Amino acid sequence: MIRIICLGKIKEKYLTEAIMDYLNRINKYHKIEIIELKDDNNIIKEQEEILKHLDTKDYNIALDIMGQKISSPGLANLIDQTFCSYGNINFIIGSSNGLTECVKEKCQKRISFGDITMPHGIFRLVLLEQIYRAFKINNNESYHK
Repeated sequence: MIRIICLGKIKEKYLTEAIMDYLNRINKYHKIEIIELKDDNNIIKEQEEILKHLDTKDYNIALDIMGQKISSPGLANLIDQTFCSYGNINFIIGSSNGLTECVKEKCQKRISFGDITMPHGIFRLVLLEQIYRAFKINNNESYHK
């Protein structure tokens, strides 16, 4: 299973619809779920909520602007190789406060989609699109570039 562990709810209808579209597309390949946690101005409370959902048996990936930059084929390879050894992959998206070092240390990998900052909802959509693209790549299926 793929889980996206994130803070905050999506308020914009257009983003919710696009996110649901990609969830449905991905579900044709692999089970996926989004775990929305309450965002808080207290980063330690956010950390505690995130840690409740992390398991040492899972492969945890922190989405971190300071993480390793990854391409679409690189993400496809990471997902494919990870499922050879792990049953679950967790992608962790922090709030505007970011992720604490404690959360990052629980992750086997830290990846970045670049140096830009974007709104949380848009980033969630970009992540889902990239996961979908990864399954298309791994299944040798065409998808727009």
